[in-house]
Amino acid sequence: MDYLFIINDQPYGSERPYNALRMAMQIQKDFPDNSIKIFLMADAASCALSNQNTPNGYYNIERMIKTVLSKGGEVKICGSCADARGLRNLPLIEGTELSTMAELTKWTVEADKVLTF
Repeated sequence: MDYLFIINDQPYGSERPYNALRMAMQIQKDFPDNSIKIFLMADAASCALSNQNTPNGYYNIERMIKTVLSKGGEVKICGSCADARGLRNLPLIEGTELSTMAELTKWTVEADKVLTF
């Protein structure tokens, strides 16, 4: 089964990205033959910034995204959302990439399940 997660909220201050990534990681663990795609939109574009430094004991979105990527997941960032927030030229987590609404549309049509956070 192909899962598409669309995340809209900022990485910290809302637990939606955290919960979306927890679910994606659990699917990868329990159902490794399924595919995971994550599209970061709006304020969630900043989830893909590298060098996140969180307090000990606090979840770290960068580490979670790296875990999803290491297990074959794909993570893309809305390019126009990144541009609107001045993120285009900032360092992104290795393995993530800027994308387009056309690609999100393609992923949505191809997905068996779409989850929005």
